[in-house]
Amino acid sequence: MTAPLGNLSLIETRWYADGDQPTLAEVSTGLPHTVTVTKLERRNIDTGEPEHGFRLWDANSDAIQRFETISAFDFDPSWVIDADFSPVASDRTIPFEHIRDNGGTRQLVVPGDIRFTRDGVEYTFSAFDDGGVLLLVFGDTTNGQAGDDGTYASGRFLFVQRADDGGFGDAGRVVLDFNRAFVPPCGFSAHYNCPLPPRNNRFDLPVTAGEKRVVFRDDLH
Repeated sequence: MTAPLGNLSLIETRWYADGDQPTLAEVSTGLPHTVTVTKLERRNIDTGEPEHGFRLWDANSDAIQRFETISAFDFDPSWVIDADFSPVASDRTIPFEHIRDNGGTRQLVVPGDIRFTRDGVEYTFSAFDDGGVLLLVFGDTTNGQAGDDGTYASGRFLFVQRADDGGFGDAGRVVLDFNRAFVPPCGFSAHYNCPLPPRNNRFDLPVTAGEKRVVFRDDLH
């Protein structure tokens, strides 16, 4: 997280309409030697038109200087949950609201449904395709709570593990090990645009497993 291109080093994200963006050299001119500029692109949330942007990463960012730790719950074997994955049509999407889109939603491809039971309650969660890996964005009642058991306010992420020899997108058994839940990139820098948990990915109970939140030195006083 403290690497030159780690989550804590992101200090700015700039977006430009297609054809309006400056060159990488122009953006880099005059920046401190600790700053690296990288390119990225996306589709406009309203028009679908391409947008191009730059991210500025500072290896000596204020966040890196203030970073203390990532707090986490003790390991809890009860939060290692077996689940069933059922693929759906390849064109199925779910609207995900993102933290910096002012309430708008982006349609993300959801390869299938993940079904499991916890404390007698049946859940059907949706994980999207994150470069060939199922990524679950989930929320629970610890989000944003004060005290030692509070977690990052906007929810947490979890990679879904296969429990069999099936490939990505194949029906079969998967494992949700919530002890591996982690704080999303937007918990380290306000310049990320993370997806928020959709309604069906929210627990009405505390998930006391996995990472809690990023702790900065200021938070300790």
